[in-house]
Amino acid sequence: MLEFPNKGAATSLVKESALQAGFDLVRITSAEEFSSDREAALKRINDGLMDGLPWYTPERVRRGTSPETLLPGARSIICLALNYFPQEVTSDEGATGGGRLGKIARYARGKDYHRLMKRRMRKLTLELAEKLGNRFSARWYVDDGPMLDRSAAARAGLGWFGKNSNLLTPELGSWVFLGQIITDLELDPDPPLRKSCGDCVRCMDACPTGAITTPYVIDNSKCISYLTIENRGPIPVELRPKMLDWVFGCDICQEVCPVNRKEQPTGEPAFSRQEMTAVNLVEILGLSEEAFTERFGGTPVKRARRNGLQRNACVALGNLKSIEAVPALGRALRESEPLVRSHAAWALGEIGGAKAVSFLEGATREETDCAVIGEINSALKRASSRG
Repeated sequence: MLEFPNKGAATSLVKESALQAGFDLVRITSAEEFSSDREAALKRINDGLMDGLPWYTPERVRRGTSPETLLPGARSIICLALNYFPQEVTSDEGATGGGRLGKIARYARGKDYHRLMKRRMRKLTLELAEKLGNRFSARWYVDDGPMLDRSAAARAGLGWFGKNSNLLTPELGSWVFLGQIITDLELDPDPPLRKSCGDCVRCMDACPTGAITTPYVIDNSKCISYLTIENRGPIPVELRPKMLDWVFGCDICQEVCPVNRKEQPTGEPAFSRQEMTAVNLVEILGLSEEAFTERFGGTPVKRARRNGLQRNACVALGNLKSIEAVPALGRALRESEPLVRSHAAWALGEIGGAKAVSFLEGATREETDCAVIGEINSALKRASSRG
C-alpha cells in the first residue's frame, strides 16, 4: 500500500487531472466491499431477473463487489463519468423516410465507448503516476468488467439510483458512461448524495413492456434493450408490438425522467454521428455481412450482429405498418436466415394487404423450417383479416 504524505493534496490532484483528461464528473469512494449491493444482485440472479445474460454469474458479482479481490491492497475507487448525449440532429431521411425509420439508443450512436473510456483512464493513471512522483497500483473498468459501476458511483456521490436502475447525476442526468479506477492510493472519499426520485414513477409508467417490475428492479427478459441486443433468438410474440420502432436499445425510461430534462450535448465528437440518429430499416434488411461491418463496425451496434439487427428491423417495420417495406420484407422472407425469415413473416402479417398475403402464400410452398412455417401460417391469418 502506498502512503502519500498529503491525502487532501493527492485527492485534489486526482480530481483536477480527471477533468483535464476529458471526463465530465469525478468523485471518490473507499474500497470497502459493496455488501448490500452484492446481496441485491445475487437475489436478482436467483429470482431469474437476469436470465439471458449467461455471463452475469454469482461469481462475477462476488468479484465485482470486492475491490480487494480485483486489486489487492485497494484503498480508493476513482469514479468517473463522461457525457454521451449526442447533438440532436434531423436525419436527411426524416422528411422522406415515412414509416421506414428505426431508432437506436443514444449511447450507441457513436464509436464504441469502451475503448475510448479505457484509453482515457489509462492515460489518466499514467499522468497521475508522473505527477505524484511515485509508483502505485491501479486497475480500471467500464461496464464490461465485473465492477458494479453504478453501485460505486452512487457510493461516491456521483449520482443516485433512479427507479429504472440507471444512475442519475445532478449535472448530466443519466446520459453518462461510467468508469472506475481502483487504486491503492489513499484518497478522501466523497459522501453519497442525499437524493432520491421521491414518488415519481414516470419511468415505470412509460416502459412499454413493463420491464420495471418494481422500483429499482428490472426484469431483463422484458427490457427492449435486452431483446434487441443480448437476445440471440426469436423475440417473444407478445412483446413484439410493444417494442415500437426501437432496433438497438431503448431510451424511453430516460426520455421521460424529469432529471434528464436539461440534457447537455456532449463535447466528444466520437459520440455524435448524424447517420445514426435514425436508420433506414429497409436498407438494414438488405445489408450483406460486409456492408453491416462497414457501416456499424467500431460502434456498439455491432454487438447485435447482422441477423439480430435485421430481426429487429422486421419487428419495427411491422409495428410501423410500413406498406412501402412489404417488398423488402418479402425478399427477406425468401433469402434471409431462419431467424430473420420468421420475423419478416410476422411483420407482413401485421401490415396485411394483398401483396403481403401473396408473399406469405408463396413462402408456404418453399419454406422448410418448422418455426418459420408456424410464423407464416399465423401471419397469413392476420394479414388476410386486414384486407
